[in-house]
Amino acid sequence: MRNLVKEDFKGVISIEEHGKWVFKQAYGEADLANQRLNRLETKFPMASGSKVFIAVAILQLIEGKFISFDSTLGQLLPFDWHHIDKNITVRQLLTHTSGLPDYFDESLCTDYAKLWENYPNYRIRTSQDLLPLFLHKRMAFPKGQKFQYNNAGYVVLGLIIEAVTKLPFDRYLEKIIFTPCEMEDTGYYELDRLPLHCATGYCLDEETQTYYSNIYSLDVKGSGAGGAYTTAKDMDRFWTCLMKGRLISQPMVNEMLSPQVKEDWYGYGVWLKSLDDGHYLPFIQGSDPGISFISSYDRQKCRTMTMMSNFAQDVWTLHGNFYKALNN
Repeated sequence: MRNLVKEDFKGVISIEEHGKWVFKQAYGEADLANQRLNRLETKFPMASGSKVFIAVAILQLIEGKFISFDSTLGQLLPFDWHHIDKNITVRQLLTHTSGLPDYFDESLCTDYAKLWENYPNYRIRTSQDLLPLFLHKRMAFPKGQKFQYNNAGYVVLGLIIEAVTKLPFDRYLEKIIFTPCEMEDTGYYELDRLPLHCATGYCLDEETQTYYSNIYSLDVKGSGAGGAYTTAKDMDRFWTCLMKGRLISQPMVNEMLSPQVKEDWYGYGVWLKSLDDGHYLPFIQGSDPGISFISSYDRQKCRTMTMMSNFAQDVWTLHGNFYKALNN
């Protein structure tokens, strides 16, 4: 399996099966300026991978009867939504079928850093801070019409968590997911106040062929749309807790990891890859300037695969190659 990893890869690869290591290795630098190397314990940014935490929290609130799948935007967040349909449901937000106008529409632009050319990224420290970027836009399409990946929808889900629980969404996630799962190295950190052992994300300057940090390319702090930091071990712990029904009930886990859109590629907060045996491989993924992340759980083999890079390298092809090697 070591031969599957290119010599210039920078990041962490972790594979566990039935709670035992199959392959674990750290590569390259976490901090170029100080020549600090990545380690297995290094905290990596997840980008959109952390949408799964928002989904679990929402599903837990649904099971607790605090909200329902059919609760609407207008009911849960009763303020002026301007041209946005107040009858968008929680289910539609979870499944990217809401039609909500996005502040970063990945079908139109793939360079997240361009968002901050006219709007200072240092002002984005809460989910509320993102509202001005999409609140006055018109609907992308009528609610429920189709699937279209939507970051703003998960920002709104984060705001719903805060409205219902009366806690900042990241503190609530710590209370109901990170602490119960013993995910001591997972959290939403501010780029100008990072704790120990965090990897810096690096982008390549094509003109000079040198790397620069992504500190001016991202929200200063993550939101409901993404931005948590985690470690390979914490991802193993998360998948284990989720699959054992410690966060939401087993029937809800099964629903979460089943297709919820007609294309069969998305559940609640997780992507789904159709397998030859008729099952689905649930995975979460994220990509931002200087960040690439993927983590999956094979329910038949009890296998976690997590690949993270702080140089935005191609973890998707790497994940696919490892999956093939392990299943041949």
